Amino acid sequence: MAVLRAVWIIVQVVIGYNLILPCCLCFLSLFKKFRVRSRSQAAENDYGIIVTAYEQVTAIPDVVASLLKLNYANFLIYVVADKCDVSGLCFADKRVIILRPEEALSSNTKSHFYAINRFQRPHNIVTIIDSDNLVDPEYLNELDKYFELGFKAVQGVREAKNLNTTYACLDAARDIYYHFYDGKLLFQIGSSATLAGSGMAFDTQLYRDCLEHRDVSGAGFDKVLQSAIVGQNLRIAFAEKAIVYDEKTTVSEQLVKQRSRWINTWFRYFKFGFGMMAKGIRNMSLNQFAFGLILLRPPLFIFLILSLLCMAANVWISTVAALFWGIAFALFVVGFLVALGKSATDARIYRSLVNIPRFIFYQILSLLKARKANKYSVATTHYYNSAAEESLKVNE
Repeated sequence: MAVLRAVWIIVQVVIGYNLILPCCLCFLSLFKKFRVRSRSQAAENDYGIIVTAYEQVTAIPDVVASLLKLNYANFLIYVVADKCDVSGLCFADKRVIILRPEEALSSNTKSHFYAINRFQRPHNIVTIIDSDNLVDPEYLNELDKYFELGFKAVQGVREAKNLNTTYACLDAARDIYYHFYDGKLLFQIGSSATLAGSGMAFDTQLYRDCLEHRDVSGAGFDKVLQSAIVGQNLRIAFAEKAIVYDEKTTVSEQLVKQRSRWINTWFRYFKFGFGMMAKGIRNMSLNQFAFGLILLRPPLFIFLILSLLCMAANVWISTVAALFWGIAFALFVVGFLVALGKSATDARIYRSLVNIPRFIFYQILSLLKARKANKYSVATTHYYNSAAEESLKVNE
């Protein structure tokens, strides 16, 4: 009986720490501040901007148009149109290079290296942009501030391009939470920001060293990449003013397919967290230890459901333990609201929060499909039409 009790306590601690982790990061961040100093007159970096598209190119003209408005001189844009019809893509600007692989690559990393191996000059920095993204004109200037400080990997912020449905608003709320805790505060306390798949930039040689000889199939190349970078005890900087506008999910079918791939990715790669924490202990590295702890954390809806089940079980097992769970849930809610409050959150996102149970329901459906997620699709289908947004209400 004592053994079972000990196991039950350990299980609850393993699940419950996720609820209080945001408040712990907030507390630790009070003692550490990271400030970016003004840029010197150092020469600009040479950026190779890789835009990846799979099957769909409808949004490519918009992303290219936004990239050509960058307040920066030294860059070229490489559009890798994998399994796409490029007959309608024509750009007069010589800084835009359209690449159409002869055979389908069906892989982010293969698309990236298809472009890198065809760079028209040796760009020292590579930045990854999705086909549905738009970029702020100061995007590259903001990245430069961190490369000038010596960082070799930088993650920007993916803000919502659209808030036209409830799902888009809740998707944006989730991103705000992760950007604040897994980006800003994690970096501020001395660890590394997690990578988000796009809106990120790297020293080109570092990117090649980390991924060129690895076969990363399906989703999750960013998980492999960040583990390789932090595994070298390098830090991934978080550039909160390097903004990329990302399309949020608008319909339930899109949400389920996208999340099933993401959940599949977590199950495939969360094991990296154990090795990273071990490295952190061995190297006495806060960067590696804290990052490993974050890698082990399951998706939000999973640990929330597990925590709810633990609290319900303790109603019958231990009233005191149930009270502790209630306090932990309250701290999590406070932490979530702190993230929203510190991020200039749109009012539509706040109004959408009442629909969180429905959002979680669709993610449970995603969990059921996660095992075969990469067989359904290797990319998110985009439905958002910016011209029609004004006529849409925030509902499904």
